[in-house]
Amino acid sequence: MQEKKAESGNKSAKKANLLDHSSIKHILDESVSEVVKSRGYVEDVRMSNVRLLIGTIIIVIALVAQFYKKKFPENRDFLIGCIVLYPFYIIFNGVLQLIIYTKEKNAFLFTYPPAGSVTSTGLVVSSKLPRFSDLYTLTIASADPKSISAGKPVELTKSVTQWFTKDGALVEGLFWKDVEALINDYAAEPKKKK
Repeated sequence: MQEKKAESGNKSAKKANLLDHSSIKHILDESVSEVVKSRGYVEDVRMSNVRLLIGTIIIVIALVAQFYKKKFPENRDFLIGCIVLYPFYIIFNGVLQLIIYTKEKNAFLFTYPPAGSVTSTGLVVSSKLPRFSDLYTLTIASADPKSISAGKPVELTKSVTQWFTKDGALVEGLFWKDVEALINDYAAEPKKKK
């Protein structure tokens, strides 16, 4: 009976392949998202929607060009149209890459400010786990750093070995405490000097 309880308790534990750094980063990022959302922050998906829209436009242009029903001599005008549209394809791809490079960087979560909050900006949560390294860096910054209510970015760098067991199970209690402490550091108002 107790074996079944132990098994069911282990099923809900998040496990990662300790030899795969992207698996570890994915589980940690997913857990950070849960912690941030549990603190009243709502995810801002506008950036993802813009990326999906641009990607859809790119795919539609490519599919229409590839699977047009008529053969060459009959589709001459259509082919000219596709050739004219090709620079737009390149421009949309460039815009998509520009958004990823300038706005997202290593961010995996954008949020709105929590309801009833005095701040007018949400959070941008980003992380790094370099290849062949065990140091996970979590950064919390303001979604609008130029805003008067924006806090200074805070950062946490720790070894992932402190949050995982030898089996690859995430010790969520320890990890949540570290993430909540980082959120509290960000939310703490800086003391003004006179």
